[in-house]
Amino acid sequence: MPAPTLLDREPEPGTVTTSAPVTQVSPAEIHADEQFCNKLEDRALLSGPNRRLRDLQLLYSVAKDFILGFRALHFVGPCITVFGSARFDEKHRYYQLARDMGAAIAKMGFTVLTGGGPGIMEAANRGAKDAGGRSVGCNIRLPFEQSHNPYLDRWVTMEHFFVRKTLLIKYSYGFIIMPGGFGTMDEMFEALTLIQTRKLKSFPIVIMGSDFWPEMRQFMDHMLRGATISPEDLDLIKWTDSVDEAVAHLQDKAVTQFGLRRHHVPQSSSLLGEKALEGAH
Repeated sequence: MPAPTLLDREPEPGTVTTSAPVTQVSPAEIHADEQFCNKLEDRALLSGPNRRLRDLQLLYSVAKDFILGFRALHFVGPCITVFGSARFDEKHRYYQLARDMGAAIAKMGFTVLTGGGPGIMEAANRGAKDAGGRSVGCNIRLPFEQSHNPYLDRWVTMEHFFVRKTLLIKYSYGFIIMPGGFGTMDEMFEALTLIQTRKLKSFPIVIMGSDFWPEMRQFMDHMLRGATISPEDLDLIKWTDSVDEAVAHLQDKAVTQFGLRRHHVPQSSSLLGEKALEGAH
């Protein structure tokens, strides 16, 4: 007897068979979204061969992103970058944990750097402001989640995801990974890969929100058993839900290891139109 098709199969026990209500999207909204996406430089850059002049224009767009990022972030002082989902509101426990962590980072003398958006990013920036510290963001232009959060002393908006990710890593002496989605996974594994391959110094990586990560930890153990990573690779990660433990790890692996000084900021030049971050002395 042939196997039943997917449509013929009975639902798994415990599954819900009723359809959830679907929000209708108007043709005008679809058109507006498509028009916006067509303006995104990344879409053209990643769409295969272009005319030579168009590729030159796209190369200029990438260089422009880097230059804007360099000018915005060079004078903000040593940063700790906080990665995490944009989808948690201020009532969520992960939001509060990120806010507490942002405040603790600021009290250490670091600038809190995030992707500049809502959710975990907003929480960490907000925590920095709570503690009277410096708070900056490196935002990305998207059809959604494109507005920066209101807790930033300085921000820059990027066209290209890979430029943004490079800048978030470039100015950071440590990384806090909070629960998140594809983007957070991308950022976390980018940092781990750069450190593993020694493209980047061994900056501390702290992963918080333990109840979110058990399957990820199991999968990392699976990679270890499969010999696709080494035991020392797992030593790159500090797993904790304790803000105090995270601070102690940052103190040991960032401040002490690299001899960082509290509030050390490169000197800016007014002749070049450079401006230090307010309060960064």
